[in-house]
Amino acid sequence: MRDIERQLKDYRLTTAEILYHLPDHPHLLQSFVWQDYDIAPKFPELHRFLDFWTHHIEGTLHSVTVAHLDLVRPPGWIYASYSEAIH
Repeated sequence: MRDIERQLKDYRLTTAEILYHLPDHPHLLQSFVWQDYDIAPKFPELHRFLDFWTHHIEGTLHSVTVAHLDLVRPPGWIYASYSEAIH
């Protein structure tokens, strides 16, 4: 499915920062950034990825921070606080 088709079906660009413990040095944390189109607030794609992570990757998860953005939205107005005429 193309990106615009997914957006029309309520998928939005989602970014997750995943902190995990290094397998060889469990006291150290490593960061991994995951980004894909997903549906808020349940995030099924992210859950599918995290399920894969817990079953196939050795690094134990520490925390996951999620952010998402509505890419398809009505146009808005931005008001300028300064304008100048140029001849």
